[in-house]
Amino acid sequence: MSTTRKSKTTSQGGHREHARDRDGAYAHRLRKMRDNGLKPPITVGEEAQDEGTSRNVIDCGWGRLLFAQGFNSPAELLDCLREEHDDQRDIAVYVRDPQVLLGQAPGEVFLDPSHTYRLQLSTFRASRHQPKGFFIRRLTSIDDADAINRLYAARGMVKIEPEFFWEQRDARSISYFVAEDKETGEIIGTATAIDHAKAVDDPENGSSLWCLAVDPQARHSGVGRSLVGHLAEYFTTRGRAYMDLSVLHDNEEAIALYEKLGFERVPFFAVKRKNTINEKLFVGPTTDDELNPYAAIIVKEARLRGIHVELSDPERGYFTLIHGARSIRCRESLSELTSAVALSLCDDKGATRRVAEAAGVSVPAQMNADAPAPELERFIAEHGKVVIKPTSGEQGRGVSVGLTSLDEVTSATKEARAVSSQVIMEECINGTDLRLVIINHQLVAAAVRQPPEVVGNGRDTIRHLIASQSRRRASATGGESCIPFDAETKRTIASQGYSLDDILPQAEALRVRRTANLHTGGTIHDVTDIVHPKLVEDAIRLTRAIDIPVAGIDFMIKAPDQPHNWFIEANERPGLANHEPHPTAERFIDLLFPLTTARSARPSL
Repeated sequence: MSTTRKSKTTSQGGHREHARDRDGAYAHRLRKMRDNGLKPPITVGEEAQDEGTSRNVIDCGWGRLLFAQGFNSPAELLDCLREEHDDQRDIAVYVRDPQVLLGQAPGEVFLDPSHTYRLQLSTFRASRHQPKGFFIRRLTSIDDADAINRLYAARGMVKIEPEFFWEQRDARSISYFVAEDKETGEIIGTATAIDHAKAVDDPENGSSLWCLAVDPQARHSGVGRSLVGHLAEYFTTRGRAYMDLSVLHDNEEAIALYEKLGFERVPFFAVKRKNTINEKLFVGPTTDDELNPYAAIIVKEARLRGIHVELSDPERGYFTLIHGARSIRCRESLSELTSAVALSLCDDKGATRRVAEAAGVSVPAQMNADAPAPELERFIAEHGKVVIKPTSGEQGRGVSVGLTSLDEVTSATKEARAVSSQVIMEECINGTDLRLVIINHQLVAAAVRQPPEVVGNGRDTIRHLIASQSRRRASATGGESCIPFDAETKRTIASQGYSLDDILPQAEALRVRRTANLHTGGTIHDVTDIVHPKLVEDAIRLTRAIDIPVAGIDFMIKAPDQPHNWFIEANERPGLANHEPHPTAERFIDLLFPLTTARSARPSL
């Protein structure tokens, strides 16, 4: 999902050239503000005199922190909040009398529904348990900045121009830390440290933690805890008195973590402007909360374009989009534009395979799993490893991979029949699982999917590690992803010489399923920028052969930048939310309502 060690080394050596190529985007933003008559953000730690008053403001890239104690009146603070950029989110912190500020402009600002927690650093004791499998360091390259933005996007946070990160790399007031996977070099977490004493001459000698974000697909546990602890140690060595952070009032999991680390809730408040980014915080609960992420991303895009939405069955993802005289009913990314024949072809894996073969796309060898035992044995002997899957079904249910004996095939076939009465057997192709999202016969996103794995810590059982990983994946996906304790999981673990109740050695990685389906704990890694044209051509050829306007085409490949592929299946209802920040929902609405406002004309989010 993020940067490798190799790319980091390259970027450090050639950063100056890279930065020149970006043509000073951050400086351009400052010039644009001045051209529009707006005040530029105050430099970190700089006091700006305005009619004899000092204002304490720090630009964080995603917006500004306004330290309310540095303003002489609520009116002055309100005027500063009004200078907020359309694509950013300013936060007024340590507001002493929020009711007064809200009373002056109730239509413009609102009280942030978050709690402030404080850690007294004089009593803080560093954990004896050091991070396992990853380490924490400061931002060191422009590629680190890109990786942080990918984490922000995955968590629905406001992204920052990479040049801003880089320009602040040596600042004493604002510091960016990242957690890096020791094995892969991927950035799996980040946190921002604000030194109040350096930034705004804080007489209380405080500090704060912002923008804590952890990769929802991280293999390692405790990344967030380690980042918080690292920043606490960092500020302790600087002699700071406390470290504050803000957390949404209903984020029970995070609050439990902070309280366990010694944080205590303190009565400080934050105020924000009523803008599009903050909308969910001030409009209150809506029926959209019932939607899963795959329906919600489409509904949100439709409403941004002024398309009316009627939710008929939010729990199952059914809704109707209405614009003028045009009305289209959908279930997530499946719409009325997909014909019943195309839907049937995708649902029947045997039929889809025949269409793919006729279209000239490579397919694995296949046979009916109900064939006589001698024929099944010959097929297994010929291919070494086989896959059993139901002809109808989705989300990886009933699929067993890497079977090598008739007994395993017989058992897996029985499991698959619980999903579909007809079961097929295919040769097992070694490679990487690739999903291509094709909308209106054009590629929108491409990603490799990897089976779930856990990393041992030398203390916990494999069962416990899987349960912990499942909780993290479920939390990150709105309950859409978890690792089941079924026969496939047990078989995969047993093939590597372990059982669920064994303790996995320190730092050892164990694959717990062979399938990479996201609903069973798999992870997804974007490769849109490097996918080989041949893979895209074959996927588009398939969607035209099936005559389907929206599909997720799955290939088994050697590598995303190589042309070799074998068709696995076509999904008529691909999860568009899995491929953010690529414009999957935008292209879906373009298909359904081509005359709606162009994205470039809408306010930037």
